[in-house]
Amino acid sequence: MEQIRSFIAIELSGELKQALASLQDKLKEGSRTPVRWVDPNSIHLTLKFLGNIDVSMTSDIIKVLEGAALGVPPFQLELSRLGVFPNPRRVQVVWVGMAGEVERLDRLQKNIEAGLKPLGFAAESRPFRPHLTLGRVRDRARPEEREDLGRLIASMTSNSGGKLNVKAVNLMKSQLTREGPVYSRLSAVELK
Repeated sequence: MEQIRSFIAIELSGELKQALASLQDKLKEGSRTPVRWVDPNSIHLTLKFLGNIDVSMTSDIIKVLEGAALGVPPFQLELSRLGVFPNPRRVQVVWVGMAGEVERLDRLQKNIEAGLKPLGFAAESRPFRPHLTLGRVRDRARPEEREDLGRLIASMTSNSGGKLNVKAVNLMKSQLTREGPVYSRLSAVELK
């Protein structure tokens, strides 16, 4: 069976991608920490990572998305605060959170989790924290560089005003290449 690496996500508007690019530029100017920045055109809001799946499963997954989207009308999100994983003293991932109608986003994500369980996808053990990954600190970064970046992020606000009108949820394909992952939409399911 042919397998594809896949995930479920909300794609971003051009306006939001521009806001993320300028946010990344501010972070690059303020820090010398070695970070692999995510291409703003590749950033998306992941709702569920599926991993490698058989191509034959895609129609069942799309049915789950259609069911999950019922009763969740379109909604609006916006960028909120900057954050890091796991903590500001040992930064590994730089992200920006989402605000706005997050209760609808939570409902959509929970519907997807519940619908995928019968297909054999385990529920996430960690609580859903909607965020957009801006960059990952490189392994060669020294502890003091990670801390410096953590302090910079704690002192900043995103203040970008980037907004996102969420009208659909997407089944995405991820192809890993030397230049980084390449994402393509397999299917879009409109919110109703």
